[in-house]
Amino acid sequence: MTSDRDDHSKNLALLDGEIGRIQRIIDAPQSRHLRDHAGPSVGPAVRPKNAATMILIDNDGPKPRILMGRRNRALKFMPGAFVFPGGSVDRADGSIPSIDELDEATHERIRAHARGRPTPRTARALGMAAIREMCEETGLLIGRSSSSPPGHPHWQPFAARGIGPSLSGLRLLARAITPPGMRRRFDTWFFVGTADTIGHVPAGGFEPSGELEGLQWIAPDEAIAADTREITRVILVELMNRLERDPGLDPVYPAPFYSAVHGRFNRTMMA
Repeated sequence: MTSDRDDHSKNLALLDGEIGRIQRIIDAPQSRHLRDHAGPSVGPAVRPKNAATMILIDNDGPKPRILMGRRNRALKFMPGAFVFPGGSVDRADGSIPSIDELDEATHERIRAHARGRPTPRTARALGMAAIREMCEETGLLIGRSSSSPPGHPHWQPFAARGIGPSLSGLRLLARAITPPGMRRRFDTWFFVGTADTIGHVPAGGFEPSGELEGLQWIAPDEAIAADTREITRVILVELMNRLERDPGLDPVYPAPFYSAVHGRFNRTMMA
């Protein structure tokens, strides 16, 4: 039987390996060509879009399982990849009412590290985007019964079932920005939540959107061996480390930030 120290060392080796894979992609000739020719003759540099992802954990079993699905192969971004539910932040996400708010530590960490000039709405917009995308791509509603659910058209499933979205159970796991030179770039904040925060489960378990298919609950170590991209495997290892070191998901636990600076893929901590 392996010790916790052995598992942690194995996870660190996995993490180093995946970070190395991403660096090799950045260093590849086609990536350098994109960066070198991203000037006015080709078009303006691509500014990352704010995005949010939710990693939903089911602890009802011998080991934790997470919800993942496969992106439709007809999509332009990461077709066929095995991913977590998530997507871009909508303009309205920050103003949609919720039954509670992000914990203070998560809220302040996002405000301290977000790009540009973050406002009090910045953090809750990211959290609400993660909940909305979970609804749109899986049919699962994160929240509780409410007499005043959201009335916005994008949140109609919540209104139809009298459920208000709940932010208080979200914890920040990591953040990653797509390296420069890519045609599509996202500044993605990865949140973790637990299955006991689900307020509604569709008949049959899920309502796939067509964007995310083959939804399933899977152990993180098994997901690493699936058809995942490099950054997804990095986040999976971060999750495994977090669950090993902080199974209670303390909101003050530091979160890693992945970004490419001057051609190097870096991991820094957001305290």
